Amino acid sequence: MARCFWCSDDPLYMAYHDQEWGVPLRDAHGLFELLLLEGFQAGLSWFTVLKKREHYRKVMFGFDVQRLAVMSDAEIEGLLQDPGIIRNRLKVTGARRNAQAWLALEDPVAFLWSFVGGKPKINHFTEREEFPAVTPEAEAMSKALKKAGFTFVGPTICYAFMQASGMVMDHATYCDRYAELASGG
Repeated sequence: MARCFWCSDDPLYMAYHDQEWGVPLRDAHGLFELLLLEGFQAGLSWFTVLKKREHYRKVMFGFDVQRLAVMSDAEIEGLLQDPGIIRNRLKVTGARRNAQAWLALEDPVAFLWSFVGGKPKINHFTEREEFPAVTPEAEAMSKALKKAGFTFVGPTICYAFMQASGMVMDHATYCDRYAELASGG
């Protein structure tokens, strides 16, 4: 199978590329989880977070937004001792803050998808240099999320989130996933 240039030959990474990345996601729980994980990825590789995702699900209450929003300081301190996650205090406390901000949004799914007009933006890139790290849509999303009280939602994180959640379809044109996802499949 032809895959995007960024996909390694690790089975976990290949499965993520083949089954999840770039597939339009409109489930509130899934979008919330992905937004938090993208924030944990800041400054690191996505593969680092992907390898820890199952453990994050276990220790962060299955990414239950209601539960994370009321996480106690003691629970945060406990998480900061867990070697199975990225133990960055700002990121861990940011998970609670982001859960609170998420709950304050009237319709988080519609809000997030509004930055691409409610439907996936299909790009037609082939060369690595063509893929942007930031777009005007990602900058607008970042600004709106920050205004709503979110943290770890800079424009680069927002663009990665948009790619991963299928708001932007950035599989390379040579990738076997490109044709199916570009046609709305």
